[in-house]
Amino acid sequence: MSDAKKLSSLDASFLYLETPEMPMHVGSMAIFRLPDGYKGDFFEEFKAMIASRLHIAPILKARLQKAPLDIDHPSWVEDDQFDIDRHIFRASLPAPRDRATLERIVGWMHAKLLNRARPLWEFYVFEGMKDNEIGLYSKMHHACIDGGAGAALTSMIYDLTPVPREIEPPGAKKVAQEPRDIAANLIDAYQQLWTQPFEAAAAAQKNLELPRSGKSDLGSILFDNAMFQIESAVKFAGSMPTVMKSLSDVVAKVADPRSRENLQAMASPPTILNKAISSERSFAGTSISLSRAKALAKASGGKLNDVVLALASGVVRRYLIGQGALPNKSLTAGVPISLREEGNAESNNQVFGMICSIATDIEDPKKRLETIIAQSTKSKEMSHPLRALVPQVTNISLLGAPILVQIMALLYSRSDLSNVLPPATNITVSNVPGPRQTLYAAGAELLHIFPVSISTHGVALNITVQSYRDQLDFGFIVGANIIPHVQVMCDMLPLEFDVLEAAFAPPPADIKGAAE
Repeated sequence: MSDAKKLSSLDASFLYLETPEMPMHVGSMAIFRLPDGYKGDFFEEFKAMIASRLHIAPILKARLQKAPLDIDHPSWVEDDQFDIDRHIFRASLPAPRDRATLERIVGWMHAKLLNRARPLWEFYVFEGMKDNEIGLYSKMHHACIDGGAGAALTSMIYDLTPVPREIEPPGAKKVAQEPRDIAANLIDAYQQLWTQPFEAAAAAQKNLELPRSGKSDLGSILFDNAMFQIESAVKFAGSMPTVMKSLSDVVAKVADPRSRENLQAMASPPTILNKAISSERSFAGTSISLSRAKALAKASGGKLNDVVLALASGVVRRYLIGQGALPNKSLTAGVPISLREEGNAESNNQVFGMICSIATDIEDPKKRLETIIAQSTKSKEMSHPLRALVPQVTNISLLGAPILVQIMALLYSRSDLSNVLPPATNITVSNVPGPRQTLYAAGAELLHIFPVSISTHGVALNITVQSYRDQLDFGFIVGANIIPHVQVMCDMLPLEFDVLEAAFAPPPADIKGAAE
């Protein structure tokens, strides 16, 4: 990454919203098993393998470069002082060196902010676990990656065989061109802008790229932002038919009396989970069978994501009943949806989201899942017109916005407004598809990869699931002041899965009737 690359507004927002109580990085807790009779040094071998593959993911060697006075979004620039020993650490796991101990440490470490002076990622290797297992806790700032791009990084870290594949070394760097002065760039910009053939306006507007100075002084920042605003205005004008159709669809849905009931179902009741969080986290993970979950989805007439929502609903319902704090109205879940097109491996955020009622007010597990399937379908229909708008608005940039948004985020965090404002959603539930084949890293077999996501003010609980082989690995992360030991909730999930399966199981055959 030899050239500076300015962050999009969506990517940069994860930096601006970050406070000491609300870190904005995502991660995972992976469990590996070393081969029998292993005599090597896994940490050193793993570190050497990652070091040899860093060129596959240039974002791993990029640090933030702030704009003067925080007047514009920061940029990614190559870290000329990059040192892999600042990013991959040999960690210590105290007795009894089991997964429960690892989960507690991961929760504690996930609450710590990443150092913005360096590339925004860290790996921690925990050796000496029971059953020849190795723990790997990784975290990366959400400003540089989302779940979809995270799958692209999988190819850098993992192999399909115990023997790591050979990776071609990085090619020779391109010779940097001499920077041009702002006046020349400005003339080129306007020449390119007004010589686009009008009959090909749509294609031209979509692909318009005006020159940038690439410098970090205040004048260059102002010039580059002006070029960006021109680009954005032209592209937005070209997308106006799409925008207007989306807005028209939204207005039509809101005006439809049948939609009002759907909107009411998406309103979130206040709960004990929707409070301001502390700067501590509680984390736990558990796994269930993927094939059994898919069979349950088929039997219920829904999708795998509906089953995931029903499981989240069941465990949250059980927990709140135990606390005497279950609202009469159903809770809702915020569900991220990827907008990433197939084959797109860019290290940035391309996400959207919807709010779905999760039927916590229904006791019968079968009826609860059936209601979730129906509500999920309605939520998708309600949110669908907005999907086309997201790419048009995620890169809006206003000079001075970075410092303003950071001040607002800090005020929101310090004022405890999330304790009094109605929640936008009650919990976050995310389902990330993963590989079906067995993966390896530095010769060790990957057994599990539990996601470790983001807990926020007002939405303390995040349940994220990653599929791998024939299993679904669930990661529960929550503000520790809200649920001190989320393992209690996590342990309810396998039981809730058994209950749901039993609810949709075919009735037993009448033995007496069969005999007659």
